[in-house]
Amino acid sequence: MRVCIGGTFSILHNGHKVIIDKAFETSGKTGSVFIGLTSGDVINKKENVKSLEERKKKLKQYLSKRGFLDRAIIKPILDKYGPSIDDEFDAIVISPETKKTAEDINHKRLMKGKKPLKIIEIPFLVADDGLPISSSRIQNKEIDVNGRILKKD
Repeated sequence: MRVCIGGTFSILHNGHKVIIDKAFETSGKTGSVFIGLTSGDVINKKENVKSLEERKKKLKQYLSKRGFLDRAIIKPILDKYGPSIDDEFDAIVISPETKKTAEDINHKRLMKGKKPLKIIEIPFLVADDGLPISSSRIQNKEIDVNGRILKKD
């Protein structure tokens, strides 16, 4: 099975790891996972996003550690859809914040006569305070990559 996911992955946190792990679980032992790494104008300049090379390196380290690297295809994407509309994928793994994009992808696929992707929505992974783990919260030093609350000085 061919699965796709996408994101900025500026700070590879536990929420990202759950989505990545689910994508590889869904693809099966012989399937592949396309990981679209947002780049160009898609990136919100206010987020202080790390370079594409640095983000790709961190992803590869995680994938290697999990034994997934040989089944991963990591490529930059220049819009929120990447190749998901035109390429032959079977499923997409998303978080609640990207559900609308996945629905748009399926609508566009249907308009082109392609089969819709199976949408697998992973709930937000929450930090110790019950709020979602996010790169912005980590950058703001509210939480660490595992969702633990950081002490205020």
